[in-house]
Amino acid sequence: MPRFTTVALAAGAALLVRRAVRSRMSTAPLWPMPALDEPVSGYGRGSTVPRKVLVTGRATPAEGVVELRLEGAGLPAWQPGAHIDLVLPSGLVRQYSLCGDPADTGAYTVATRLIEEEQGGRGGSREVHEQLHDGVEVEIRGPRNRFPLIDSPAYVFVAGGIGVTPVLPMVRAAEAAGAEWRLVYCGRSRATMPYLDEIERLGRDRVTVVAEDESGRPDLGFLGELPDGTAVYCCGPDGLMDAVGAAMPEGRTARFERFSAAATTGGTAFEVELRRSGRTVAVAADQSVLEAVREELPGITYSCRQGFCGTCQQRVLEGEIEHRDELLTDAERGDSMLICVSRCAGKRLVLDL
Repeated sequence: MPRFTTVALAAGAALLVRRAVRSRMSTAPLWPMPALDEPVSGYGRGSTVPRKVLVTGRATPAEGVVELRLEGAGLPAWQPGAHIDLVLPSGLVRQYSLCGDPADTGAYTVATRLIEEEQGGRGGSREVHEQLHDGVEVEIRGPRNRFPLIDSPAYVFVAGGIGVTPVLPMVRAAEAAGAEWRLVYCGRSRATMPYLDEIERLGRDRVTVVAEDESGRPDLGFLGELPDGTAVYCCGPDGLMDAVGAAMPEGRTARFERFSAAATTGGTAFEVELRRSGRTVAVAADQSVLEAVREELPGITYSCRQGFCGTCQQRVLEGEIEHRDELLTDAERGDSMLICVSRCAGKRLVLDL
């Protein structure tokens, strides 16, 4: 298998440019859109109805990675980029991208890497790895899709490690539709990169593998030379996504999927009026709104505390919101916030609580 080189990547980018120019006028849908009984993907919230599913398959597609097959009745349709909320036996809620086949209507497939506490893990991945085996029943919510695959004449995908999970269905869809695509797939080593064999089978000449122990970090300079209309998708560690963003030409942006929420603290202190309760709470710079509100209203509902699940969404009556979530639509952000992560951009917020 040839190692990554700047020359090879530049040649691949040039080929993509030539192909994209030839096909730029294509307006055909990228993949058949399923008939949806509820808003399970696209830009909306998706289904919040909890459903029971059964773990019926377990595999290890790479070192430290577990893949689960979750079977259930009446599972909503989904499209590439979608994720589900997985409610673990302990009650923890974690979000995982669907990486299986949307045509498989009887099951969802997810994969997660084990992240130890010293690496920033908070126990969810360990619970998946140690407790979810064949025959275990778990609850899910969703799917939701904040990372939808748009119709485009050409695509560039950049994935890092477990960040390949939302990208894999996109690559399959692009290949099946005959669209132009290229993937830069990065990881610590080939052994730690899930689904590498399948991805290379899909398009060996379109895939650049960057194993850090072999080749160092990727050269993303080719992103500045892509033709107009090329859609760029990236999921992976923050450093990789920052590098992709910096490499994009002026006036153009990539589409990102983040697995970790923005910091919930930091900035200045402010106060929150709870209008219906007739109380006001102070939110310190090192405290989330949820933490402060719970001191007065301990029964308030919440779940993920990462801005992903939407359980803590509250209506905002007054004040300027600093949104830090990964869930709300633009319309929802006009008058509501997820109080587990988002903050006040000024000195005061008034919540309908």
